[in-house]
Amino acid sequence: MHRPSLPSALRTARPALRSLGIRSSHPSTFFRSLSTTTPTSSSTPSSSTSSTFTTINESEISHFSRLSSQWWDENGEFGLLHRMNPTRIEYIRQKVAFAPSLSDGETKEPEWTFATRHSDSARESSRGTGAWLTGLRCLDVGCGGGLLSESLARLGGTVVGVDASESNIGIATTHASQDPFLSQKMEEGGLQFRHSAAERLRDAGEKFDVVCAMEVLEHVDEPGEFLKCLGEMVKPGGHLIISTISRTPLSQLLTLTLAEDVLRLVTPGTHTYRKFVKPSELRRYIYSSMGGFDTWYKNEDASDIREDEVGETRGIIYDPLKGAWKLWGGVEGSWWKEAGEGCNYMFHARKRV
Repeated sequence: MHRPSLPSALRTARPALRSLGIRSSHPSTFFRSLSTTTPTSSSTPSSSTSSTFTTINESEISHFSRLSSQWWDENGEFGLLHRMNPTRIEYIRQKVAFAPSLSDGETKEPEWTFATRHSDSARESSRGTGAWLTGLRCLDVGCGGGLLSESLARLGGTVVGVDASESNIGIATTHASQDPFLSQKMEEGGLQFRHSAAERLRDAGEKFDVVCAMEVLEHVDEPGEFLKCLGEMVKPGGHLIISTISRTPLSQLLTLTLAEDVLRLVTPGTHTYRKFVKPSELRRYIYSSMGGFDTWYKNEDASDIREDEVGETRGIIYDPLKGAWKLWGGVEGSWWKEAGEGCNYMFHARKRV
């Protein structure tokens, strides 16, 4: 079987304008520093509810629209995203399917008794298998050609995929309609693709059990407002899950110097280094500007010792020898964990009831 080389691994480019990186000691300052474009109501996707504000960057949407026909070419522009998709799903499974049940607004594991102790292992082994998203409404913001949306739908979720590129939505709808199972779900309303901005759904009062935004944060204007929009659409007890790129020397080397300037695998100027967000900046922003622990649960692991950061982050790295992505481990605060988050990483937070 063909194994992708390191150059092919670097083809995971995201559209933007090239610029210099900046640093900030406070997450709110960093997010405000990226708000360089005045939002307008013109040239925005259609929706049943009007909105005068959107975080969409039109130049990025134009770039993605030009590439929309390549979404389902596993060896093309988005080939690396196809290989990343199973790892993303595994992270979502760990956070959603394995999440503790809620009782009176607090997370709670099933009560242990002598009579039921022998069923513990069977119960645990059944979690996260089959259609484990059944009964949950999921939102895929920046769905592109529908890669993640289709997977969530196959796992039982009622899925809404939104994208600011009309051609992307066309590709997503066409591809899903060619599959009998997904076509049936679309007819029944269990899978929808909408040409819309996330803010339009928020303004319409829509809520979801799982809100995903994969590789979107680094492409929007006013990322702080975008994060608030996502958070407002999470139901009480629901999950916010994000993947993005950290602003580090490693990410600059991989996404700018090698992929763009040296190897020319990506058109020079594709990435904007200053728009990358560090894991600590993301966690601190949600603590300081999105309700903190009054709105979001503390983590179940050792990272809950942090008093000024909300959510968990985990690195997701590409192994060019195996041609696959994997989730990175490590103890919170250790250099090993931080090293794994040096480029791509995942984020999760659960909203309080």
